[in-house]
Amino acid sequence: MKTNSRNLYLIPYAAWIALFVVAPIVLIVYYSFRDIEGNWSLSNYAHFFTPVYMRMTLSSFWYALLITLFSLLVAYPTAYLLTKAKHKQLWLLLIILPSWVNLLLKAYAFIGLFGTYGFANAFLESVGLGRQQILFTDFSFVFVSVYIFIPFMLLPIFNSLEELNPTLIQAARDLGASPWTTFRRVVFPLTIDGVKSGCQAVFIPALSLFMITRLIAGNRVITLGTAIEQHFLVTQDWGMGATIAVFLVIVMAVIMAVTGRRRRGARG
Repeated sequence: MKTNSRNLYLIPYAAWIALFVVAPIVLIVYYSFRDIEGNWSLSNYAHFFTPVYMRMTLSSFWYALLITLFSLLVAYPTAYLLTKAKHKQLWLLLIILPSWVNLLLKAYAFIGLFGTYGFANAFLESVGLGRQQILFTDFSFVFVSVYIFIPFMLLPIFNSLEELNPTLIQAARDLGASPWTTFRRVVFPLTIDGVKSGCQAVFIPALSLFMITRLIAGNRVITLGTAIEQHFLVTQDWGMGATIAVFLVIVMAVIMAVTGRRRRGARG
């Protein structure tokens, strides 16, 4: 009876996975073998491995790596300070709160801030630096992306730091370890799972950004996400767009498998 009741509870979950995970992936793979005229072909995969798409792939990985690195550099010290704060749950809520705002609204807010007559340029002009081209640059793209992804990096790191046994830090200090040595040999290794989860939560979606590249970078930054959008909505070449999407799905699966295997190995 218990086994049957458990199987019944699994039906909604299995149906959800089948409809919204398995079926879309199957459709993407199906369309990737269709050319622009609807014929079965491997030309999309051959076209993907041309220099144009390889440069686009390297560019996507480079920007995703930069966004992940800067997010980590900001989120880890912030998470550490939050664990020492008096009202840490309140501060954590204030950091997470902007993630509830629609991404499009946040993008337009930064367009106003970084525009020619925005607050950033007004400040630069007041200190004598003059108005600068901030919007539609690599800097603005990376800055806005890091701002958006910081909560996703911060939360798993914060949870890892919260679970850290404080007696281990005290023991390291009693043994004469400096603060830097304590962090390098005790704190960081014991919170590495949180760092990996945060990097995974940032790097994977950063690979397929497309709205920010259009609104903030002004299409000066071309990523695989931008190419997918163009193929599906502009050129109507669904096969090529699906082929790029298949590549991204494979990359995401490899990243998740590698980080998951390392976690299991560490626990073992």
